[in-house]
Amino acid sequence: MSSPSKRRDMDVMKLMMSDYTVEPINDGINEFNVEFHGPKESLYEGGVWKIHVELPDAYPYKSPSIGFLNKIYHPNVDEMSGSVCLDVINQSWSPMFDLLNVFEVFLPQLLLYPNPSDPLNGDAASLMMKDKKQYEEKVKEYCERYAKKENITNALSEDSNEDISEEDVSDAERISSDDNVAGDADP
Repeated sequence: MSSPSKRRDMDVMKLMMSDYTVEPINDGINEFNVEFHGPKESLYEGGVWKIHVELPDAYPYKSPSIGFLNKIYHPNVDEMSGSVCLDVINQSWSPMFDLLNVFEVFLPQLLLYPNPSDPLNGDAASLMMKDKKQYEEKVKEYCERYAKKENITNALSEDSNEDISEEDVSDAERISSDDNVAGDADP
């Protein structure tokens, strides 16, 4: 590869052509969301998460920033911010890795083999070490509550529209028109 930008373009394109749903943010390829499914035969099987990815200008020489947008109960994922504690992304990243590695190997391994001795979520780590059965129940509860397909598709629109009720929308606002300005967002 002759430049990081060509490599970035190629890696994003490979990810988009794979089985992952990729949603670019601001029409760029430096920031996007990816739909990620929990690995088979794990506590997270059946769960669906939206993962936010930011690629630094120096990608692939510098690692991507990865974070869960919907909640997940895991010792190595911060419950509030969604930040991921994963050595291969945070410390030992190499330009030999690509975005497919992140979604096909690194994140599935993180979910399959949590490391409670290096936690971002101390409560999850503590529960995992003290009461494995209760920890597993809590993981499954979070998957049921926060990791369903409808959670990731509705999460962002609910945040912006949560205070608007049906009565607040007038009849005039319900009528669509072809005369809308090009910059208007879809309802």
